[in-house]
Amino acid sequence: MKKVKITGTRYVLAVKDLNKAVKFYRKELGFKTSWSADGWHSVYRDSCTVMLGECPDEQSAFDINNHSYIAYIEVKNIDLLFSEYSSREIEILSTPESKPWGQREFSIRTIDGHRILFGEEI
Repeated sequence: MKKVKITGTRYVLAVKDLNKAVKFYRKELGFKTSWSADGWHSVYRDSCTVMLGECPDEQSAFDINNHSYIAYIEVKNIDLLFSEYSSREIEILSTPESKPWGQREFSIRTIDGHRILFGEEI
């Protein structure tokens, strides 16, 4: 009997200015380009892929409050990642903190208002 298996995830985000968003993901977050075409740009870092779609007339993630959380990305060496991001032009929302659910976490906000949580199992 065949079984369904989810083999990966990609985050799809609407951004106001594709060129600015791509620059932010590459320069500040350390992602690389995998492809781009017709108002879309796909970036990745290790096994995390984000597809950025230019939507200049759509509501900004800044305007949707808690709905702007778009990802929980699990990492190794979270304190090292936090140190890397702290030295760049990234809005840090919280510093690494050990949580009762067994994760050490911190969060950032992208230039388009999307909030990302990073976590590492304790």
